[in-house]
Amino acid sequence: MYKRILVATDGSALSKKAVTDAIGLAATCGAELIALKVVPRYPQAYFEGSIPLNAKDVARIEAQWAAEAQAAVDAVTKLATAKGVKAKGVVSRSDIVSDAIIAAAKKQKADLVVMASHGRKGIKRLLLGSETQQVLTHCHVPVLVLR
Repeated sequence: MYKRILVATDGSALSKKAVTDAIGLAATCGAELIALKVVPRYPQAYFEGSIPLNAKDVARIEAQWAAEAQAAVDAVTKLATAKGVKAKGVVSRSDIVSDAIIAAAKKQKADLVVMASHGRKGIKRLLLGSETQQVLTHCHVPVLVLR
């Protein structure tokens, strides 16, 4: 059925549920699991929400975020491996999470993307946007959304 399943994680409770379900699906299908965590870049302008820092501090913060992301995907791969699923972790840097997920699915040759939806509705969805909706709309492979 599926040979390569990409699961996007952000560390939230819903995301952890998606990871658990993706591992179970991969085990059932005999598929490889690719765990993806997208790390944003540090905002460069005050209007983007940053506190003005020098380049050394920005690099330190971004390195810390990348290390935390690597630890998160390593934990997913360890969990998957313990369940008998071949897995690898990928950390991507991008300010647009949905684009990074779509690009990773294409680059990793995934035939399914699994991700969680936070289920925002109404004005919150309008103000915060929906990464899940963007992936559903633009991804070239099937997307399984869990809530």
